Amino acid sequence: MTYEEFQRHIGKAGLKLYEFAHLMGMNPTSISNKRRQGVPTHLAVIAVLLGEMAERGIDFHELLARNGIAHPEPCASAEGLAEGES
Repeated sequence: MTYEEFQRHIGKAGLKLYEFAHLMGMNPTSISNKRRQGVPTHLAVIAVLLGEMAERGIDFHELLARNGIAHPEPCASAEGLAEGES
């Protein structure tokens, strides 16, 4: 999967890249580095599934919370670092 396709799926899910990074427990810079390194299959699968769920009206935030997976709020500094990412 290309990085652009990855971004599109993240966007379909209603997430910014820094929000996806925090959901995955990753540093936003690590996600941005995938532009050069290539998107790992496990992140591509998750992005596709989240995007498809959102497109079908399934609230993945509620689903994750119900299963004990909290959607952590990104810190203000992370938002500033990734402001250019969408």
